[in-house]
Amino acid sequence: MGRQAVVYAAVAAGGALGSVARYLCSVGALALLGPAFPWGTLLVNAAGSFLIGLYAALAGPGGPLLPSPAARHFVMAGFCGGFTTFSIFSLESLRLFEAGATGRAGVYVAGSAALWLASAWLGHRLARWLHPRAGRR
Repeated sequence: MGRQAVVYAAVAAGGALGSVARYLCSVGALALLGPAFPWGTLLVNAAGSFLIGLYAALAGPGGPLLPSPAARHFVMAGFCGGFTTFSIFSLESLRLFEAGATGRAGVYVAGSAALWLASAWLGHRLARWLHPRAGRR
C-alpha cells in the first residue's frame, strides 16, 4: 500500500472511531442530562476542540511528539473530524488569533456561525418545501 493510501486508511479509521465516540457521548449526555438542552453536542465540541488543540501543539513543529503523517491525520482529520467538525474550526480560529489576525479571526468566527445557521435554515426550508410535513414537531 502506498504512503498516501496509508494516510487515507488512517483518516477513515480515525473517523469511524470518532463518530462512534461522538454517538456514545451524545447518548450518554441525553441519558444523564435529558433533552432540554443539547449538552452532548456542546460537550463533544468542547472536548474535540480541546483534543485537537492539545494534539496539534504536542505533535506539531517543535512539539515533543513525533507522529508519522498517518498517525497525525488519524488523530486530527480522522478522530477529531469524526468526533466533531467543530474541532478544526476551533483550531483554525485559534491560529488566526495567534497570528495577530484578530479581524480575520472575528470575521471567520462570526461569519461561520451565521453561514452555518443560515445553511441549516435553508436546508430545513427546502425539506419543508419538498415535503410539507418535514421538520414539524
